[in-house]
Amino acid sequence: MADPSTYRPAPGAIPLSPGVYRFRDEHGRVIYVGKAKSLRPRLSSYFQDLAGLHPRTATMVTTAASVEWTVVGTEVEALQLEYSWIKEFDPRFNVKYRDDKSYPELAVTLNEEFPRVQVMRGAHKKGVRYFGPYGHAWAIRETVDLLLRVFPVRTCSNGVFKRASQVGRPCLLGYIGKCAAPCVGKVSADEHRALAEEFCDFMAGRTGGHLRRLEQQMQEAAAAMEYERAARLRDDIGALKRAMEKNAVVLADGTDADVLALAEDELEAAVQIFHVRGGRVRGQRGWVTDRVEDVDTASLVEHALQQLYGSGTENVPREVLVPALPEPAGPVREWLTGLRGAQVDLRVPQRGDKKDLMATVHRNAQQALALHKTKRASDLTTRSRALQEIADALELDSVPLRIECFDISHLQGEDVVASMVVFEDGLARKSEYRRFQIKGFAGQDDVRSMHEVIGRRFRRYLQERERTGEWAVPEDTGADEAPDGAPGPGGDATGPVDPETGRPRRFAYPPQLLVVDGGQPQVAAARRALDELGIDDVALCGLAKRLEEVWLPGQDDPVVLPRTSEGLYLLQRVRDEAHRFAIAYQRSKRSKRLTTGGLDAVPGLGETRRQALLKHFGSLKRLRSATVDELCEVPGIGRRTAETVAAALASRPPAVLAVNTATGEIIDDSADPAGAGAPRETP
Repeated sequence: MADPSTYRPAPGAIPLSPGVYRFRDEHGRVIYVGKAKSLRPRLSSYFQDLAGLHPRTATMVTTAASVEWTVVGTEVEALQLEYSWIKEFDPRFNVKYRDDKSYPELAVTLNEEFPRVQVMRGAHKKGVRYFGPYGHAWAIRETVDLLLRVFPVRTCSNGVFKRASQVGRPCLLGYIGKCAAPCVGKVSADEHRALAEEFCDFMAGRTGGHLRRLEQQMQEAAAAMEYERAARLRDDIGALKRAMEKNAVVLADGTDADVLALAEDELEAAVQIFHVRGGRVRGQRGWVTDRVEDVDTASLVEHALQQLYGSGTENVPREVLVPALPEPAGPVREWLTGLRGAQVDLRVPQRGDKKDLMATVHRNAQQALALHKTKRASDLTTRSRALQEIADALELDSVPLRIECFDISHLQGEDVVASMVVFEDGLARKSEYRRFQIKGFAGQDDVRSMHEVIGRRFRRYLQERERTGEWAVPEDTGADEAPDGAPGPGGDATGPVDPETGRPRRFAYPPQLLVVDGGQPQVAAARRALDELGIDDVALCGLAKRLEEVWLPGQDDPVVLPRTSEGLYLLQRVRDEAHRFAIAYQRSKRSKRLTTGGLDAVPGLGETRRQALLKHFGSLKRLRSATVDELCEVPGIGRRTAETVAAALASRPPAVLAVNTATGEIIDDSADPAGAGAPRETP
C-alpha cells in the first residue's frame, strides 16, 4: 500500500486552470482519470487524511504511485479529453457502463444503389439510416413484415440480389408483393429509392401524410368501382396502423427525446434509456456498472451521457431528460449541442407526461438492477468456487486468477498452428488471446509443437522482464546483448505497462496456471520448455479429452475431478475455447492456401488481380483448366500475364483430396472455401 504523501505534488505546482488528471500505479498503468474546473483544489482533496476520504477513494490513492495532469482551455475540452482517456486506458477505478449485449437496430442502407432494409448490430456506418435500438430482433422483423406490404423495399442479401439479376427471376418476396423486385427491373433505381425514403419517413414518425394519402386513394378507387384495388388499399392502411400500435404514444406533442433514469445502491448502479421519437418509444437500452469511485447521482448521469453519445454512434435528440443535472451542467449541455449541431435541452422533468415517463424508466432501471444482482451473485459464487476447487485439486498456494491454455491444430500435418487463450477471474479476456504459426519444423508432431509454442511465449515474457528491468541477464550466461529494442541490464525500469500508451505490454504478465490440451506427453513437453528457460513459479497441468483427466508434470497418475465439479467445468471451458480459437485460425489459413494455390508465386500478380481471377472462374479448379484466351477475358489480365498464370498453374500438381479427421469433411478446391473474393473473418 503506497503512502499518498510520497507522490503528492509540491505546493503551488498544480495550476488553477481547467484540466484532466491521471493517477498511475507503480507499474505505470493508468488507474483513474478525472476532470476538474480548477485542478489545484480538486487534486488537493485527494491528499488529505485518509480517514476523511471515502473508502473507495482511499483505496485508489493508496494504490496509485504518481499523478499527472493536462491543462485545457475550457470545461468542454476537459469533458471530451476525460472521455477519450477513459476509453483508451480503461482505468479500473472509473465508472464505466458496460452494455451486456449489442442491441439490434433497423437499418436502411441508403448508401447503396438499391437500398436494403435489414437488422444490424454494432457500430453505425456512414450513409445508413438507423431506427431503434430494439430489445429483440423479432420485434423489428414483425414491424418490417407489416410495412413491406405498403413499402415493398428490398430486404435480400447482395448475393441473393445478384443471383436473381443473373437468372432474371425474383425471389419469393417479389412474387407475393413484398418486394418491388428491382433485381429484375420491375422498378427503376430511382423508384426503389423513393420507396426506401418513404419507408424511412414512416419509421421516423411522419405517419399522418401516408395514411391520409392511402385513405384518399381508397375512396377514389371505391368511387371508380375498382373494388379490388380499394380492398388492397384498405388492407395496407390496416397494416400501417398495426405497425404504429407496436410503439405506444407516450408524449402527445410528438417530442424527440432520450429519457435516462438511474437505480443505484452502495456498490452498483443501473441506467436505463428510452429513445422517444415522434412521441413514441422507438427503443430501449440499459447498462449496469460497479461504483468503483465515490460519485453521486449527478456524476453518474454525466458518465452515462459520455458513454451514450461520446462514441458518435448515437444521434443526440432535441431533449435529454435526466434524473439529476451534472454539476456544472453548462459544459455538458454545450458538448451535446456541439455533437448535434443544434440546441439540446438537457433538463430534469418536473411535471406532466414527461415526469410520468421518467418514473416508468426508473422502474425499469430498478428491475434491471435487481435482476443483475441475482445473476451476479450466482456468477461470482460459482466462479469463486471453481477457482478454489482447481487450487485445492492441484495443491496451489493461491487461486489461479489468470489461466492460460494452449492448443495445437493442423490438418494432416499441414497448416500447423497454435492458440493461447486467457481467462482472468474465470472469465475470458479475449484481448489477451494470441495465435502462433509453428516455425521450427514441418509436419505433424503435437508434442514438439507444444514445446515450441510454450518456449516462444515464455521467452517473450522473460524478454519483457529484462526490458522493464525486473530481471537482468546474469553475467555468467554469456548473454551480452539485450533483445532488440530493450535496454540492457541496469537500464530504465518502466514496468510491464507501456508508458506511452498506459496499456499492458504483450506477454508481460505470467499466468498463475498454465493449461495444455493433452495428456502426459504434452505436459512433459511444456515442463521441459519451462525448465529450459528457468521458470519454476508457474503451475502447469494438462486436460486430456478422452476421460477429462487432469495431468500434472512428473506424475504417473492423473488427478480426477468429480464430473459435477465446477473446477472441472471451468477447465473444460478454457480448453474448449483454446480448441475453438486454434481451429478457426487453422481453417482460415487452409482456406487462403486452397483459394490462392499457386497464384502467390506468379510474378507481378497482386492481391486485386488474384481475387479478380478467382471471382471470375469461381474456384481454383476451374481456373486451372482455363485456357490463355479465357484468362484474357478477365479485366486487368493481359496476354503475357495470362500465359504466366497458365504456366504457373500447369506446373503445380492438382491438390489431393484431404479429410478432416475431426469433422469427417472432405476438403477439395473445387469451390472457394471462403467464397471467392469475400472477406475472411479471423477471431
